[in-house]
Amino acid sequence: MILGFVKDRRLSALLLAGACIFAGLERSSGQVAAPTATSGAAPGAAATGLPTFDVATIKPGTNDDRQMMMFTPDGISIKGVPMQMILHEAFGTEDDHVIGAPSWVKSTRYDIEAKVAAEDAPKLKALTGEQRQQMLLPLLVERFNLKYRHEMRELTSYTLVVAKGGVKMKESTPNDSAPAAIPKDGAADAPKPLPKGHMLRMMGPGHIESEGTETKFLAHVLSQQLGKTVADKTGLTGNYDYILQWTPDDATGPIPGGAGSGPGQDESAVQAGGPSLFTAVEEQLGLKIESTKGQVDVIVIDHLDLPSAN
Repeated sequence: MILGFVKDRRLSALLLAGACIFAGLERSSGQVAAPTATSGAAPGAAATGLPTFDVATIKPGTNDDRQMMMFTPDGISIKGVPMQMILHEAFGTEDDHVIGAPSWVKSTRYDIEAKVAAEDAPKLKALTGEQRQQMLLPLLVERFNLKYRHEMRELTSYTLVVAKGGVKMKESTPNDSAPAAIPKDGAADAPKPLPKGHMLRMMGPGHIESEGTETKFLAHVLSQQLGKTVADKTGLTGNYDYILQWTPDDATGPIPGGAGSGPGQDESAVQAGGPSLFTAVEEQLGLKIESTKGQVDVIVIDHLDLPSAN
């Protein structure tokens, strides 16, 4: 069960290989149900019977733009990830549903290597992505002195639905395959096509490519782009291939090298003056982002310290 996402100045990628940090989420609404813990409690421990990390190393991360979070067979590996991202992954929700955190969470990055005891490692295979996310909470409570509570507040958010014209994305099929693997020197067998993966990549501002992913992953990335939660209300359960291109709001002029349609382009896939994100989602994918407002469950951070020494 592995997830990795790497971000740098030219490439942001959400790589979904098999069952991953999001792939196991079982939610019809597209939103992660908030844990039922009260302030300072640690769901995923005694409350749910999930394994807990037996050992964890926490160090300051680098200040460059490279970030990685990956499930390992016996735990999780985090490199250069801001605490804000760790928090919303642990709670299984978007940034706008986690409030009250100190300002340093946006800029302070951490490298975390956490492992369960050897006898608990086999149990991780049976856990959903949501459950593995929740395993971070006891670690944050113990090492960062995290205290939090739940409140109902009125927030503006978005829902992702199917547009009137219907879905325009191509549904992936089990027979789809990736390019053939290159054999090692001296290998007798000819290269065989690899099974098609599940990958959602953001190739710079204004360009997303999907290879066999569900719409809930798109909703997660759209949430990051819009700064507000986007709930998947499409009702779609298949895996889809698509390319989504739009002009980011901060685009100020033509992109060096012109428009492109795949990896290797300069900073964006579209030129200024192209469609907005809302228009592109409807015209290119056959989906629609709708604004909603209502009472939602939010996590209020009452206390968070810099981590205790290893």
